[in-house]
Amino acid sequence: MSDTFNISIGPELAGSRLDKVLADAMPDISRSRLKSLIKEGCVSLADGSLPSPSRSVKQGEIYQVTIPEAEDAAPQAENVPLDIVYEDDDLVVVNKAPGMVVHPAAGSPSGTLVNALLFHCKGSLSGIGGVKRPGIVHRIDKDTSGLLVVAKHDKAHNGLAEQFADHSIERLYSAICKGHPVPPSGRIEGNIARHPVDRKRMAVSKTGGKWAATHYRTIEHFAQNGTPVASLIECQLETGRTHQVRVHMAHIGHPLVGDPVYARTSVAGSIKGPARAALQSFKRQALHARLLGFIHPISGKPFKFESDLPYDMKELLEALTPYKV
Repeated sequence: MSDTFNISIGPELAGSRLDKVLADAMPDISRSRLKSLIKEGCVSLADGSLPSPSRSVKQGEIYQVTIPEAEDAAPQAENVPLDIVYEDDDLVVVNKAPGMVVHPAAGSPSGTLVNALLFHCKGSLSGIGGVKRPGIVHRIDKDTSGLLVVAKHDKAHNGLAEQFADHSIERLYSAICKGHPVPPSGRIEGNIARHPVDRKRMAVSKTGGKWAATHYRTIEHFAQNGTPVASLIECQLETGRTHQVRVHMAHIGHPLVGDPVYARTSVAGSIKGPARAALQSFKRQALHARLLGFIHPISGKPFKFESDLPYDMKELLEALTPYKV
């Protein structure tokens, strides 16, 4: 069933844009969603005329806003096991396993995080963007493990999205990279854009893309007979771009172990023995979203969650332990 609201324009609002006025009057719905509703003819004046989002409102006007009932999401609910770290009426924090895709796509139509959340949350999801679906505010790659926060309704989604937009979300990643970064800690800055030739890859670009910055810190070094093998590092994101940690570390010559896209040469190099076998057999990027901190979008309380390294990264570190320097 649709919901209908009447918004009256007082003298203090006269001359303001319609989409902004409605967003201020209806804070549980995002401005972009309201703009779409205006364009879809769901906002009208008393005379039945349909305004544009940029219309300057006039004192005394009354706008009728109709919020259609949310449609069912295309993905189907599936009983896929989830590692729930925290849950309340507003959001869910999930520790995603490596190999799980976040959104259904052509190559992964089922078994995704969205499928699992639709089953887990059942009827508690509201219509984010006009569709009943989990509020995926951010993503991590299929073969990256770790923490994700998911909104259950529009207000929580909007509050979390604002924190991601202003880069106030705290995110720390653990990773194992090739060699020993020099200096052992630092800041990598560079716009990230689609690779000019290989469109499946991202790259640091001087002419386009979006600004990105990553802080890295070396936790442990591993070497064999004086030759650098690998390093356990911690990366803190200032921004959240596609493949950011993977692209930035490859850009400074230290791609992540197992990365099938950005580690184009063998990370094992001339290393011999068990360490070589362990490095060569690691078939995903050694990257784990270890820490996630944010302000709860409803209660305003600060939340922080941490996740242990997954079993495969622990096993790799155990194999490298004899070479710790």
